[in-house]
Amino acid sequence: MSKSYAKQTVVNNISFIEFYHPSHNSLPGDILHNLVELIKNAGDNDDVRVIVLQSGGDRTFCAGASFTELVTISDEKSGMIFFSRFAKLINAMRTCPKFIIGRIQGKTVGGGLGIVAASDYCLATKHAEIKLSELNIGIGPFVIGPVIERKIGLSLLSQISLNPKKFYSALWAEKYGLYSEVFENTSELDEAVMTFAEELCSYNPEAMKEMKKSFWRGTDHWDILLNEQAKISGRLVLSSFTKNELSKFK
Repeated sequence: MSKSYAKQTVVNNISFIEFYHPSHNSLPGDILHNLVELIKNAGDNDDVRVIVLQSGGDRTFCAGASFTELVTISDEKSGMIFFSRFAKLINAMRTCPKFIIGRIQGKTVGGGLGIVAASDYCLATKHAEIKLSELNIGIGPFVIGPVIERKIGLSLLSQISLNPKKFYSALWAEKYGLYSEVFENTSELDEAVMTFAEELCSYNPEAMKEMKKSFWRGTDHWDILLNEQAKISGRLVLSSFTKNELSKFK
C-alpha cells in the first residue's frame, strides 16, 4: 500500500473504521478530519451497533502526528488548528453513542496513544508497545494527556511522558488498563475482536448508549479543555528547540 486513506465498512451491524498512511500510519490533518466524520457517521447510523477502529499494515498501529505537516507550521494559529484536529477526534470518540473497540496490532506513538485511550475497549498484540515521544521534540502530550490520564492516572501519565525515548510493553499497557487483552499475533487478535464485537451487537443498544455516557461522566468540559491544550502545543511547536528537532526529519 502506498496511498493514505480513512474508510468505513459496515458488516453485520459492525462499523470497521480504518486509516492508513505509508509513513507508519502517521496522522496528517486530512486523515484526522476524515476519522472524525466517519466516527460521527457511524454514531448516527442506526444500522451500526458497535465500532471497530483499526489501522492498515502489520507493524505499527499509529506513529502519531505527521512530522511532514508539523515542519510546515509557521504561526500559532496554524499550530492550534493542527493540534485541535486531535482534540476533535478524541471528542468525537468520547461523544459517539456507540462503543468503540480499538484493534491495536503494533507500536503506538504520541497522538496514536490518544486514540488508544479514547477507545472504550482495546485489544492488542504483544507487539503493540507504546511511547509518548512529545517531549523529545520539545512539546508535550497536552491534547491527549487528559484522555490518557483518565485511563491510567496522573502518576503513570507523568512516568511515560518523562521517558519520551522509551517504549513500554504491551503487557505494561494491559496491566495499567490501556489494553484489555493482549494476544500473540494478529490472527488471534482479529478473532478476539470479531467475537467481542459480535457479542456487543447482541446487547440492548439503548443500554449500551447509556453505559457509554456513564463511563465518560465528568468530561463534558473537554470541548473547551482540549482546544485550550491545543493552543499550548501550537505555541510550543514554533519554539527554536522544536524547530531544530523537526528539521532533522526533513
